[in-house]
Amino acid sequence: MNGVHDMGGMMAFGSVEPEADEPSFHAEWERRVFGLSLAVSATGAWNLDMARHARESLPPAEYLSSTYYERWLSGLERLVVKCGLLSEAELAAGTPREPPRPPRQVLTAEMVPKIALGGGGGLTSRPIENPARFSIGDAVVTRNLHPKGHTRLPVYTRGKRGVIDQVHGVHVFADAHAAGLGEAPQWLYTVRFSGTEIWGEDADPTLSTSIEAWESYLDIG
Repeated sequence: MNGVHDMGGMMAFGSVEPEADEPSFHAEWERRVFGLSLAVSATGAWNLDMARHARESLPPAEYLSSTYYERWLSGLERLVVKCGLLSEAELAAGTPREPPRPPRQVLTAEMVPKIALGGGGGLTSRPIENPARFSIGDAVVTRNLHPKGHTRLPVYTRGKRGVIDQVHGVHVFADAHAAGLGEAPQWLYTVRFSGTEIWGEDADPTLSTSIEAWESYLDIG
């Protein structure tokens, strides 16, 4: 989806200002929201990509006026209602149904590292069945896609020509996973674009931008 969350290359939002020795959480409530998100996701009612899409699909005004963990909380509230864990009325009242519906799975301390990784790294890797369409050094062009649902292809890289830098094997396809359509694993690549290809002829020609892109995002360049 083309949402306000996809801010790469957009102007007028100010520069990124790193915070020296930035803590993981700036307030205790943020820590609680993170822990609650992990605990509820352990029920298996949704997956990582569904959670990301819930945050990305917040109304633009709400998204832009919210802090990072406020977005996490709003996304979590959407998911518990959508997946039937709570009703809108129960959420508003702060009181769950009696008796509560038993969860499919309860989070334990041993599960936290895997849940906290969010399916990253090797957790999304799947067995290789079909050969890769592209190899390192191949010229490719990204497709100009505008899907209604979740996608990991940034707007500013669509319809751009690049080169395959790395081949990562087969991984869960986030776009399908977020829509509840299964894992639909695909080959995943790192694609490198020149600065002038992305930002135009006035860009610094020594710069480059790289993204990770699934095979269905790419055509032969």
